[in-house]
Amino acid sequence: MWLYILVFLTSTIYPVYSYGNPLAEGKELPDMELTIPENQEHQQYLGITGEGTFKIPQIKTKVVIIEIFSMYCPHCQREAPTINEFYRKIENSKNLKGKVKLIGIGAGNSDFEMEFFKKKYDVPFPLFPDGDFSIHQKIGEVRTPYFIGLKILDNGKATIFYSQLGGPKNAKQFLNRILKRSGLE
Repeated sequence: MWLYILVFLTSTIYPVYSYGNPLAEGKELPDMELTIPENQEHQQYLGITGEGTFKIPQIKTKVVIIEIFSMYCPHCQREAPTINEFYRKIENSKNLKGKVKLIGIGAGNSDFEMEFFKKKYDVPFPLFPDGDFSIHQKIGEVRTPYFIGLKILDNGKATIFYSQLGGPKNAKQFLNRILKRSGLE
């Protein structure tokens, strides 16, 4: 009986280890498409124009940071100001602006839910809905928030250099970690 109680308590305290198969660092990003945003500022930020879909390696930059979030995730809500600060640090740096781009993918979130999150937390970077969990499945059904760092290669592919559950507590430290791991430092 005590063994069952111990197993139950352990699974509730450490749920991170019991779910998901995240993308491994050093591997290529699986093929996935996102809808080109209607927002012209977001199109300009990403370097993507037109209508239809695009692939993440088509973003005009050297490094892409993907935040996998959910509108219902209390950790994502709590860490939204830090992620917004991370974005501003990049955009306000002459050396980093254009070299590092940030996007968010709302796991299980509809357009409405994604827009609600964007407005409530004043998210300045592009967010994309994943209402059917199709992207979430391709990235290993990770918990949220989850961060993936990608180096965009000249061959139209993207290599994963960072794959981590949990958001940063400090925007400056997170930026330094990303710059070091990506080789931009």
